[in-house]
Amino acid sequence: MFTVFIIGTAGSGKSMLTSAFNEWLKMSKQDVSVVNLDPGALTLPYTPDVDIRDYVDIGSLMEEYGLGPNGALIMAADLIADKIEEISKEIEDLRSDIVLVDTPGQMELFAFRTSGPYIANELTKENKAIVYLFDAVFSVNPLNYVSNLFLSSAVYNRFFLPQVHLLSKCDLLPKEEVDKIVDWSANPKKLEIAIEQKLEGTKRLLTRNMMLAIHKLGLKFLLIPVSAKTNEGMINFNMALERILAGGDKYTY
Repeated sequence: MFTVFIIGTAGSGKSMLTSAFNEWLKMSKQDVSVVNLDPGALTLPYTPDVDIRDYVDIGSLMEEYGLGPNGALIMAADLIADKIEEISKEIEDLRSDIVLVDTPGQMELFAFRTSGPYIANELTKENKAIVYLFDAVFSVNPLNYVSNLFLSSAVYNRFFLPQVHLLSKCDLLPKEEVDKIVDWSANPKKLEIAIEQKLEGTKRLLTRNMMLAIHKLGLKFLLIPVSAKTNEGMINFNMALERILAGGDKYTY
């Protein structure tokens, strides 16, 4: 069983990508299951095989403890860790070859609380990877793009799991804009030129220094453009996951 955690900032398209990739894998005759790990989700574009909302109820937490929505989400994130054995057993009973885990809409609930790495470690014991989404529309600006680089580095520092980096919702941008962002991910010099051309003053200084610090660490963030709407890039995305998780083989033989 291979496990894939799909992470990204709010609105980056995690649930839509989870849904689209799930359907794409099924069409490819792969044995796949989907886990919803977002206790605050009101609706989902897929039917989860395991749903954290069956274990934790945000409305009940708000009522019982007098919490607002954010407080209840924080409490729920920690309660998930207490339920990890039950959730893990439910996932194991599915006996799927690959499990897609749709993480909370607010990334910090999973990535930047103590419970997040614990959940990732304990949910399953097999090979795992993280898929980090760069929102294409957000990433057009080099300042925003470098901010996402920084967040992605922080996620890697939290989990120390192999990461695949996707440029999500690329159907919303012209091809030349998508190609430009992908070029930034492959060629730091082109990104540095964009920073010099488009930013000024303190924003330019901080963004350039953040970019240089990340690249000095030797971290690479080569982006694969994908679209949950058109299925563009799914083959390349899947190949990247197969290399990490299955040594280039398919998940299901």
